[in-house]
Amino acid sequence: MHHSIFWKNHFQDNLKKQRIDWSISPTITDEEKKKVLNSLSAWQLGETSDGKHLLLAAAQYAKRIEDTEYVEAVKLFIKEEQKHGSNLGIYIDKIGEQRKQKDWGDTLFRQVRYFNRSMELWTISVIIVESAAQIFYQALLDATNCQLLKSICKDIIIDEAHHIKFQNERLYILFQEKGFYNKAISIGLYGLLFFVTIHAIWFGHHTAFKAGGIHKKEFMRQMYFKFFNSMKYVHATFPKISDKRIRKDVQTFPAT
Repeated sequence: MHHSIFWKNHFQDNLKKQRIDWSISPTITDEEKKKVLNSLSAWQLGETSDGKHLLLAAAQYAKRIEDTEYVEAVKLFIKEEQKHGSNLGIYIDKIGEQRKQKDWGDTLFRQVRYFNRSMELWTISVIIVESAAQIFYQALLDATNCQLLKSICKDIIIDEAHHIKFQNERLYILFQEKGFYNKAISIGLYGLLFFVTIHAIWFGHHTAFKAGGIHKKEFMRQMYFKFFNSMKYVHATFPKISDKRIRKDVQTFPAT
């Protein structure tokens, strides 16, 4: 478990790393474009959010827990996401295509974010979307022989792994404050949000996923694996019962 200062320093250092060779010319084919361009443009638009509603929720939360460094870490996290959007946008420009100004999935997600003031809801939402992003960008990487696009995707995939770790740790901290029944209810709601989100993502981007060799069954398998891995952080907040305690309980349980 890392302190907010660790994550602030991590994002500051990571933003300085240049993993993309922009001297490489894009070589994506028209056939590849047909399969991935719509989703590529939609994800590019989604990566360009200014994050003001997330920052508002983070500021309120950080004030309550007296951790100002957390706000700085979140600002840098948003900046890293915007870097992804900028890189994808530059690529779209280089291949002579128009950037999307509007997308139904992005519009829906932005509307949900507009009314969200809960750091907990922000955290679990980001975990789910970032997990899907890992799979999407891997599929995008595998769907084309364009080395420039592959390098952009690799850079994003590396960043997303740290993003998920950052959010998983925050989820653990948030769950420490909850009572037993509140935890159980939250897990159920997380599952519902997860189920709805992954089906919306598949519906909107299945063509690009399939182009990269990810069919629905495999997408769902990977998403469930990632989701349950994140839930391990939640599980860690529940009180542990030792084997010795269990044996004692069994011995004292009345015979029938």
